[in-house]
Amino acid sequence: MLDFTTFARFKIYTLNNIIDIKPLLASSPQPNIIITTHHKPDADALGSALGLYNFFKQINLRSTVITPTDYGDFLLWMPGEKEAVNFEKNEKKSAELVASADLIFCLDFNSLKRINKLGEHVAVSKAKKVLIDHHLEPENFADFGLWTTKASSTCELVFLFIEQLGEIGKINKDVASCLYAGIMTDTASFKHPSTYPSTHRVAAVLLEKGAESNSIYENIYDNFSENRTRFIGYCLNEKLQMLPGLNTALISVTADDLKRYGITTGDTEGLVNYGLTMKGIKLSVLIIDRTHVRKMSFRSKGNFPCNEVARLYFSGGGHFNAAGGESLDSIENIEIKVKTVLKEYQHLLH
Repeated sequence: MLDFTTFARFKIYTLNNIIDIKPLLASSPQPNIIITTHHKPDADALGSALGLYNFFKQINLRSTVITPTDYGDFLLWMPGEKEAVNFEKNEKKSAELVASADLIFCLDFNSLKRINKLGEHVAVSKAKKVLIDHHLEPENFADFGLWTTKASSTCELVFLFIEQLGEIGKINKDVASCLYAGIMTDTASFKHPSTYPSTHRVAAVLLEKGAESNSIYENIYDNFSENRTRFIGYCLNEKLQMLPGLNTALISVTADDLKRYGITTGDTEGLVNYGLTMKGIKLSVLIIDRTHVRKMSFRSKGNFPCNEVARLYFSGGGHFNAAGGESLDSIENIEIKVKTVLKEYQHLLH
């Protein structure tokens, strides 16, 4: 069995040492626990939230997962998903749950703005806040925390949290399946540089606990609609731009494009990664017109700092090789700005 020394490579920052919440979990009466994650959650976000939810069930603690928004259909298979509360659809109920909470676990985000309007309720809640996350520069809003950028995923950190509690034996198939999904997707099936020997060791434990890697992969990657498949083909054939001298692929998607193919939440997931599948491409950029705002995704190979570009120029942030941003400008102007900015980083794109 793994132990804490497995994670010695991590530079773990604790905001009050997360293990100090152990007495709070054992208090009487039982604490009211809320678990939340970032808007439009991906597999690591929802997987870490539901993994923790299912773990709490195993140790006889009640908790509620509140997501700021909806999420893709490819995540509906996750155990416990039907019990999750969508803030946008149940704002009053969500606000009441947060107001009465004793502990709020904030997973896979580093700023309350990442949970949209739900963040306003979390900010004023008297509950103790617990941060478990692997993104850069977390805001100082939590009372307890387990944070490092060296983890493959937040799901891996939730595993570490369970290990620190001495409760690895309580991980069942439901917990394991959720956590494995987040690790698998955030490492792009274990190919990103954030994949370490310890990442595989954690994955192995989760497989031993009942996670079925083949069915999890199929549920996430082989579970899209015909419209989504045709949309991907359209984007690659009609919308893909190659930027000469910058080894960059750029795709811009308009609101009309989304409407034409009936694109729903989750259907654009992974589109930005296609650019990096081409020989010689070091950076892939995706711009999507979400009507009220233009959203951007950056993915890179090597030493191109996606997070820096997103933070400095597009009101965003993220990981070194994977980040996101946004702008109120037009797609056309954003494209011009991207091309101008990238010229300053041209030496990193060769």
